[in-house]
Amino acid sequence: MSILSKTLDRIKPSPTMAVTGKAIAMKAAGKDVIGLGAGEPDFDTPDHIKDAAKAAMDAGETKYTNVDGTAAVKQAVIEKFKRENNLEFSHDQISVNSGGKHTIYNCMMATLNPGDEVIIPAPYWVSYPDIVQLAEGVPVIIEASIESHFKISPDQLESAITEKTKWLIFNSPSNPTGAAYTKEEIKALGSVLKRHPHVWVFADDIYEHLVYDDFKFFTFAEVCPDLSARILTMNGIAKAYAMTGWRIGYAAGDASVIKGMAKIQSQSTSNPCSISQAATEAALNGPQDFLESRAASFKKRRDMVVKMLNEAEGIDCPMPEGAFYVYPSIAGCIGKSTPAGNVIECDEDFVTYLLEEYGVAAVHGKAFGLSPYFRASYATSKDLLKEACQRIQKATAALK
Repeated sequence: MSILSKTLDRIKPSPTMAVTGKAIAMKAAGKDVIGLGAGEPDFDTPDHIKDAAKAAMDAGETKYTNVDGTAAVKQAVIEKFKRENNLEFSHDQISVNSGGKHTIYNCMMATLNPGDEVIIPAPYWVSYPDIVQLAEGVPVIIEASIESHFKISPDQLESAITEKTKWLIFNSPSNPTGAAYTKEEIKALGSVLKRHPHVWVFADDIYEHLVYDDFKFFTFAEVCPDLSARILTMNGIAKAYAMTGWRIGYAAGDASVIKGMAKIQSQSTSNPCSISQAATEAALNGPQDFLESRAASFKKRRDMVVKMLNEAEGIDCPMPEGAFYVYPSIAGCIGKSTPAGNVIECDEDFVTYLLEEYGVAAVHGKAFGLSPYFRASYATSKDLLKEACQRIQKATAALK
């Protein structure tokens, strides 16, 4: 008899972490691999944020803090939401956690009962369904097609809601597609939710500052203030501030949900890292001008990657509005054979071919709930991206 829990049967290891790990192992073995799997900016954490962390250490701020965040970091979160999103919160409505994934986990564990349903638009971030299942909930997947620019419609949302629905997880801009909802599109989804007062919204805004061209970001509670009592708004420092390793996420919303999340956190991790909290306070309260210049750099990379991938045989790459991912269709490659005689039957076959034969690491679309696609991150240098895209062009041209 195995000692392992049946809980493990409900989930799978993170596919994005698996791809990154395989690429690292191949590099360590001396192979030339370009990693496009990880959602991690190649910029460094700004100096003023690192200086704040050093100052906190020097001041002895290395002890336990309040379970879900210091008063100072909660105040910084409150001011951020007021300044950038026109949202008003009090301290008992703020939860600070060890990363965005931890925020989602705490929320689902604190609110889901066995059999509760959570609507998740696909393509989705790989961890959403697994976290829901860890909490004994049931993921209900709505597929958004390339024709709809990877965004769900109000009719699709209406059709997915049942008496068991508890949450809609709403991620805009999206990981993995970069698709972002306009104010009008959010309002239309909100109109559906008004008719279903038992359904809450978990708004994942982690890519808020990474939008391009003339796109204007709005968060769900800002667009639908009449629904704000049942919206939990999540954000964090990882992506915009290049602080993935600092592990801080935060959320704002109903005080009872926040209290429940703190209870879960008190029996799992306790407080987030005290030094990371000090750094987060500096990030949210400090200069924000670098965000625009970094977004401009990502836009240039996006434009180049989309152009080059659309020049590859069998690939159709839509232009994303935000984040730092592309999600190209490889429908034109399915059924073709590699030079070694292997048939590309699915997107997993395709990314395996890219990695093993051309040294490009990407993540297959099935991991995100929609095939046949793959996700590539353009959060790396233009030179590496150009080389990666040239390799992908060669790889697709070699298919027969």
